[in-house]
Amino acid sequence: MLSTMRLRRLRDVLTDYVERGDVPGVVALVSRRGQTHVEAIGTTAYGGGRPMSADTIFRVSSMTKPVTAAATMMLVEECRIRLDDPIDPLLPELADRQVLRSMGAALHDTVPAFRPITVRDLLTFTWGFGQVLAPPDAYPVLKAAWDLGIGMGEPRPRDMPDQDEWLKRLGSLPLMAQPGERWFYHTGSDVLGVLLSRATGLSFADLLSERVFAPLGMGDTGFAVPPSSLDRLAHGYWNEPAEPLDTQEEWTTAPSFLSGAGGLVSTVEDFFTFGRMLLRRGDQRLLSRPALELMMADHLTPAQKVLPHWVPDEFSASGWGFGGKVTTRRETISDTPGSFGWDGGLGTSWRVDPAEEMITVLMTQRGWLSPSPPPILRDFWTLAYQAIDD
Repeated sequence: MLSTMRLRRLRDVLTDYVERGDVPGVVALVSRRGQTHVEAIGTTAYGGGRPMSADTIFRVSSMTKPVTAAATMMLVEECRIRLDDPIDPLLPELADRQVLRSMGAALHDTVPAFRPITVRDLLTFTWGFGQVLAPPDAYPVLKAAWDLGIGMGEPRPRDMPDQDEWLKRLGSLPLMAQPGERWFYHTGSDVLGVLLSRATGLSFADLLSERVFAPLGMGDTGFAVPPSSLDRLAHGYWNEPAEPLDTQEEWTTAPSFLSGAGGLVSTVEDFFTFGRMLLRRGDQRLLSRPALELMMADHLTPAQKVLPHWVPDEFSASGWGFGGKVTTRRETISDTPGSFGWDGGLGTSWRVDPAEEMITVLMTQRGWLSPSPPPILRDFWTLAYQAIDD
């Protein structure tokens, strides 16, 4: 069970963040073994806006990744794609890869890839390319990727080309590492979005809507916000002091690029529903138990967890499944081995914990200032688990 007294502590601490102005508002959900608690504090904008509620819509950015992974596993179960088959037939732009001799090498200083890229490589982010924590001009390949506008920074899918042009630009670059050699963040999920679209003949938005969101009743999740719901979209903020991330009106139509890595908007209620599906608690079983167990298992080798171009201790107590982080040992009170989930760099976080039968969701509208989670998220995870009383 969850302690009523300890849940009050959660509300008090989150209220302090709002009253200090760290965030205009926050919506938090903690659910364990049938008991669900939601807190909605503050407003959707600095200086005004409507009160936060469980159906407030947020830019969930990288929380898109586990949704993309789940859709991928649905097609795997239908044998429309296979985990260890090359992606070349569907994505010929990424066939016959060349690989840099080193990250600092010139773009022409390459060797052939040892093998083709597979669906599993994309799901585990080990396909050989991704975001790097370095200035845009730190390496020739990184500068070229930034110049091509393929999404090497914060999530801005509306600034990117359509999926075919995006893949063409990506395919013009060499890989940063051999397929299967090393973990690189982010870009694998964007490639998966294009792969699923081509495998089904549907736009990625229509695929997710028909196969995931409609069956689960996730009516507020998608790549755009209907004008009738725009007043529920929390205003997004970036930097310190806070600056508007974009205009609300930008979200009334879907972008040209439907980012499988960071393009969705959603609500606490909808991601709670998605979490229930992963824990096999909802009415809709979109994936079999074996598929879910595979998705939420750690697939990285020790060598793949060495991250010279990312946060070095990212996997000190965890690994990577398909589209999300998997906890492997308890390092804090919120680290249950086997828990699975991911965060959104624009201010959101989501986890499912099979051992505790627990789902936690936190949504704010302030973007992260560094790759490490901000204090409000770290405190939320602590507060959620300290509320366990049995």
